[in-house]
Amino acid sequence: MSTGAPQPRGLLYRWASVLPLTERTPRITLGEGDTPLVRSAAIEKLCGLDELWFKLESCNPTGSFKDRGMVVAVARAIEGGARALMCASTGNTSASAAAYAAKCGLECFVLVPGGKVAAGKMAQAVAYGSHIIEVEGNFDDALNAARALTAKHPVALVNSVNPDRIQGQKTAAYEICESLGDAPDILAIPVGNAGNITAYWKGFLECAETARASLHPKMFGFQAAGAAPLVAGQPVAEPQTIATAIRIGKPASWAGATGARDESGGRIDAVTDDEILEAYRLLAGKEGLFVEPASAASVAGLLKVGRAGGIRGGRAVAILTGNGLKDPDTATSQYTPKITKAVASVESVERALGW
Repeated sequence: MSTGAPQPRGLLYRWASVLPLTERTPRITLGEGDTPLVRSAAIEKLCGLDELWFKLESCNPTGSFKDRGMVVAVARAIEGGARALMCASTGNTSASAAAYAAKCGLECFVLVPGGKVAAGKMAQAVAYGSHIIEVEGNFDDALNAARALTAKHPVALVNSVNPDRIQGQKTAAYEICESLGDAPDILAIPVGNAGNITAYWKGFLECAETARASLHPKMFGFQAAGAAPLVAGQPVAEPQTIATAIRIGKPASWAGATGARDESGGRIDAVTDDEILEAYRLLAGKEGLFVEPASAASVAGLLKVGRAGGIRGGRAVAILTGNGLKDPDTATSQYTPKITKAVASVESVERALGW
């Protein structure tokens, strides 16, 4: 039996050859990446697909896809001499930035829109020890402030406007091609600040260029109807949706998202909160996958397009971006627990069960 230390796991080890790393980049990790790809049991047929796979980015260390980009951004920031991080966040970015800051002994400053961050995400930022500043206004206002502050002070900005974030997030496309043996026909993804759709498209292009894939997927991005600036073609001043992670009215990666759509022959559409919640319940009840509402937008979109006759077979991958525990309030509001009280005896439990 070997007594040596286990091999390190994480993006900076697994995908070093396709990332902008140098010999001086610290190889930090919380075990991010290598997330499961799970075949649909029921939803694929409802979408008109031959195959639907779910990429479980909720299995990353802080429960969302943000860890992929954050590990690269933080490592590069440390390489550049940063002693502190800053981000604006609707929740997941703050949780991820705070976790990596704690791991690396950095200060972390988080700007969040007042009263608009889900409880599970705020709890993470608090637990990891970040300094939270609740600002008046929405996410876009918070990001504007963060950009101005980091331009003025020696603090690294780790939002997805940081290109190292995009580099890290593209690795999920590499994993999909590796797992399936090729790129899928369709990649469905929620769109908020639009960094993730930009990153996936970059990854798929690179996979095709390096013979890891023989095709490019059509990129299907889905925004919430109350926060759909890319669909409207103009910013939304007061974005509204139950899917807090994509409640963004002016995406920072606007050009990247529309480029991914146009270059891939894909689409960016809107789904209503009711459609998001239907997909949210289907994922839990039919697939055993508990996700935050924003994650369900990718599946809601596939269902909507499929029901309209816009999908005729093929293979799709839907990105499930975050864990359902991120937003416990939505979960409790959507379900009525089936609880029957009984004495702790066989006979009493049998009566409660109607056996």
